[in-house]
Amino acid sequence: MMNTEFAIEARGLSKDFGALRAVDGLDLDVPRGEIYGFLGPNGSGKSTTIRMLCGLLTPSEGSATVLGVSVPGKTQSLKPRIGYMTQRFSLFGDMTVLENLQFISEIYSFPRRDRARRIEELLDNYQLQQQRRQLAGTMSGGQKQRLGLACAVLHRPELLLLDEPTSAVDPQSRRDFWANLFRLAEGGTTIMVSTHYMDEAERCHRLAILDRGRVAAEGVPRRLARDIDAVVLEVECRSLPAARRRLAGAGWVRSVTQLGSRLHVLVGRDEPDPAERLRALVAADCPDAAVERVPATLEDVFVAATGFSAPAARDPVGEAA
Repeated sequence: MMNTEFAIEARGLSKDFGALRAVDGLDLDVPRGEIYGFLGPNGSGKSTTIRMLCGLLTPSEGSATVLGVSVPGKTQSLKPRIGYMTQRFSLFGDMTVLENLQFISEIYSFPRRDRARRIEELLDNYQLQQQRRQLAGTMSGGQKQRLGLACAVLHRPELLLLDEPTSAVDPQSRRDFWANLFRLAEGGTTIMVSTHYMDEAERCHRLAILDRGRVAAEGVPRRLARDIDAVVLEVECRSLPAARRRLAGAGWVRSVTQLGSRLHVLVGRDEPDPAERLRALVAADCPDAAVERVPATLEDVFVAATGFSAPAARDPVGEAA
């Protein structure tokens, strides 16, 4: 029986493409009215999962309930209730902004008496009034992104699925885009967004980290960082290259990354005194090394959860990240 707290419930959701398992036994519970993130590299299964949830792909195994509709099942009834936006600009470049919005309103059979008012509302909300007569193909990346989102929400969907929506825009456009997403969530829209940007993942109410088609970690971003299965240390010394080589060669060191004039190091929680052990390891090259324990970042969570594994293959349905 469906739990009305969740817009999406999935159990054992899997998808095979020949010998490749792109999604492997995903269990998901996506609360209504929240922004739920998928974080993962190329080939981790983000796009494939989203396409199964909106009925574009049929699962090889498992099932899901999306807005009370079983997947696989009569997903045709889901289409009027879902908005979908991909990383690629998929509107009509040889039509104006206004014409694109009018065309989308026809596709969704939006009530004729309300179309003009709804389109004007979207042009205002997404700062597109000045571009209303401009051909969509001539707009900047940020403007195309705003138009894509306006078209995706024109019919006021209950669920908005966003597949790498900010991959081709500048940082300011990304911030503006997320401000719009929060306004939609505050209005009751459930949003699922895939991303490979750590700062975007931190904005989500909840987050699933995907690795090779599986959920490697799931939860509230801040709690994931707090409960990371690793100790995070930073090392400062005069000879960072030498220190880095020594640390990278130590089997008990899980990750070493240089951040400016310091090294960011992950080690296992079972180390009794990791700071002292790090000092001893680099002492020959850096006798004056300063070692300090620091809070984990979401990138640390990702590294610890995935075990630094690289994707085995690219998602065959065109996942970009």
